Amino acid sequence: MGNDPMVIAANIVLALQTIVSRNVDPSQPAVVSCTEILTDGLRNAIPGNVVIKGDTRSYSKEIQALLEERIRTIVKGVCEAHNASGTVSYTHEFAPTVNTQEYVSLAVEAAVQVVGKENVEDDIQPMMISEDFGAFLQKVPGNFVFFGNGIQKGQGGTPLHSAHYDFNDELLVVGANYFATIAKGALST
Repeated sequence: MGNDPMVIAANIVLALQTIVSRNVDPSQPAVVSCTEILTDGLRNAIPGNVVIKGDTRSYSKEIQALLEERIRTIVKGVCEAHNASGTVSYTHEFAPTVNTQEYVSLAVEAAVQVVGKENVEDDIQPMMISEDFGAFLQKVPGNFVFFGNGIQKGQGGTPLHSAHYDFNDELLVVGANYFATIAKGALST
C-alpha cells in the first residue's frame, strides 16, 4: 500500500539512459552512466529510500549543462508520476581533458625520439576518460599522453581499473627519459 523506491529507481535508471540518445547531437560525445544503487532496506523489506550514483562525461560545457538539466527533469518527473520525491546532487568534479593543440607535435616528437616512430600512435580518437588533468589544462597548456605499460599479464597487460593491475616498473626509466626529452624540446623552442 505504499511506494516502492526500488521500482521508482529502476524507472529513473531506464529513463536516464535515453538522455544521450534522444537529446544530444549524435556527432557530439556524451555519456550518462548509472553505476551504483544503495538502499536503507533489507533483503526482505522495502527500503525507505534509494540512492542512485553515476557519472556523466562530455567535452562541451553546453552538453554538460544539458545532461544535468535532463537528469534533474527526469528524476522530478518520474518521482511525481509515482507520488514520491527525489533530489539530485550533481557535482562538477572533472573538467574535460582536451590537449593543447599547439603542443601536440612536441609531445609526439619526444615520444618518437625515446621509443621510436613504430611505437608511437599520434592520431587516436578522443576518449571519454575522467581525469584530474583536465582541471590542470584549464590553467596551464599541456597534453595528456598514454604510456604503454605492456600487454602480457603480470607485466602491465592487466587493465588499469582492475583489482589485479600492477604497473610495469621497468618503464619508469623510459618515462623519465620521455619527460626529460619534452623539457629539452620545450626549452629549445
